[in-house]
Amino acid sequence: MKKPLVMLGVVAAGALAVKLWIGAGVDDRSASEPGLILDRVWVDHLPSGDRDTVNAFAAVTREPIGIFQSTSQWKGSYELFQYEASGAELRVVFPQTGDKEKVRARAWSCKERGMDFCLELAGSSRGVKRYHSRKGWELGTSALAAQAIARVEAIVGAAGSASTP
Repeated sequence: MKKPLVMLGVVAAGALAVKLWIGAGVDDRSASEPGLILDRVWVDHLPSGDRDTVNAFAAVTREPIGIFQSTSQWKGSYELFQYEASGAELRVVFPQTGDKEKVRARAWSCKERGMDFCLELAGSSRGVKRYHSRKGWELGTSALAAQAIARVEAIVGAAGSASTP
């Protein structure tokens, strides 16, 4: 049986791949830049079991689109958005509802919960306020849709296997 985060990766990458070719930077806590925020898979935590719901966030630059997702191995939901980035602010539009939000994002290097990076989002009615990511969870700019799906599966599969007994 696949790990819970593999489902998250497949759905998130699949939804994003419908509209784009996928595209990391480094940042620190004092001066957040979109380079770390964008083109990376973010999760609120690693799953503790197959019914544990994980929240994910990703926003890619190639075609400015992103996703908020909440899923376990058995059930999930997502909402795609389009955005414009201006520094650490994302002007987000949710096409399904027409809702518009200004989301302030702050990302920095951290060592929390076995992760390498922290992300705080303020001003969004979707998702959670704090996410984490690891080195190697970047989404490459030259990846084709199928390669992007395989990349996310590898990222979240490795993360999920660490949390399964």
